[in-house]
Amino acid sequence: MRIFQTGSPSPGHSRRFPRSFFSQPTLSVARRLLGARLVKIERGRTLSGIIVETEAYIGREDLGCHASRGGLTPRNAVMFGPPGRAYVYFTYGMHWMLNIVAQAEGFPAAVLVRAMIPAEGREVMRRRRGGRAPIALGPAMLCQALKLDRRWNGHDLCEINSQLYLERAFRIPDAGVTIGPRVGLYTVPEPWKSIPWRFRAAPEAIQALERLLKERAVRQTPDGYRRRE
Repeated sequence: MRIFQTGSPSPGHSRRFPRSFFSQPTLSVARRLLGARLVKIERGRTLSGIIVETEAYIGREDLGCHASRGGLTPRNAVMFGPPGRAYVYFTYGMHWMLNIVAQAEGFPAAVLVRAMIPAEGREVMRRRRGGRAPIALGPAMLCQALKLDRRWNGHDLCEINSQLYLERAFRIPDAGVTIGPRVGLYTVPEPWKSIPWRFRAAPEAIQALERLLKERAVRQTPDGYRRRE
């Protein structure tokens, strides 16, 4: 499986995704986020990972979407806001989930970031997971590894000084992506239960990404972070 690294940005441009990226149709955002780098800055130090699984939730008609349950509520209000913001919610009384608001302001849609391959700060993330493996191949694991909770709900990922953002990193070809039903919608009726709005990097694509990350590993400080210059 051949994975393509995105080119270096031209002068005056950034790898960060602008708001126009998140303003696209939600399914497009969900697919194109595969291979993107999710970055969190902690006291000037970097934690990051490559996204390998996402799910799309689109509008009030989608019975798997939070907006289908009574429309706008205090819990889901961020979904109705501008695209490019983090929608972080608590579920099952124990887990945080990171979503990215997509499409148009006033239209409730978001992409759940389900899994990533740790890149920078791997050992820090491992410690936060209690040494357990995998580190971030699940939405709750990911939030635990990055220490994301309600304080990040509504955070603007597109603001220039944002401490949480997404940037271009790798492009996974269609042959390396599987599409299928979303996870955990046990009580949701059809067609929403089985609608194929889940995007995953195939095992061979994940293996290729892991090799590339190992080859391009940044030099880390003993505490597992890369300090930003």
